[in-house]
Amino acid sequence: MINMLVYGRNVAKEILGSNKKIKKIILQEGFDDNEIKALIENGNFQVTYKAKREIDHLVNGVHQGIILTIPDYEYYNFKEFINENIIVLLDHLEDPHNVGAIIRTCEAAGIKAIILPKDRQAPINATVMKTSAGTLDNVKIAVVSNLSNTIKTLKKEGYWIVGTSLNKDSIDYRNINYDGKIALVIGNEGSGMSKLVTENCDFIAKIPMYGTTNSLNASVAAGIMIYEIIRNRK
Repeated sequence: MINMLVYGRNVAKEILGSNKKIKKIILQEGFDDNEIKALIENGNFQVTYKAKREIDHLVNGVHQGIILTIPDYEYYNFKEFINENIIVLLDHLEDPHNVGAIIRTCEAAGIKAIILPKDRQAPINATVMKTSAGTLDNVKIAVVSNLSNTIKTLKKEGYWIVGTSLNKDSIDYRNINYDGKIALVIGNEGSGMSKLVTENCDFIAKIPMYGTTNSLNASVAAGIMIYEIIRNRK
């Protein structure tokens, strides 16, 4: 079993409060977060204390004095959640911070199912875990070898595929009917959705820009789309 190092106080609290298996905990000498220390004590976890300079060499990021060693994320088969009302697909997002932020938004909105392509996509790693604030335990993520074929399968299962684009011929995202089962596709940060994925969408939505900025961060666009879908289903 391959393990990953997860660091930061917020994600540590989420993991310590869940049933996730923790292999090892490293705390910085003088660590003073009593809430985390109580969670560690209640879980009867073994702790190793190290000097800050030692911990700095273990991870490439702001660790806030705590590192957890946990098993790598175990992906689902997407067919396990094919009856979810809303599924989010990420079309080759390369920034793990975007992926983590989208996962966090999905969890906050009650969306349980996310699909990633196998290649040219940020995997579920420590950065994603940290950015998602430990919410990975509350969603199901599948990796597929071919996103276009997966979309075709979803369409056969009754999903409407809604893609996102800035193309002038796209539909204002507020003018789409989101009834029924929806699969929302969020495109790559720079190039947007791939050609084959675009061709397989039932609707291409755009978020109007009113300022000088001509595009939104992928995770921001995902948040707007997700909550518009949720709003229209209530």
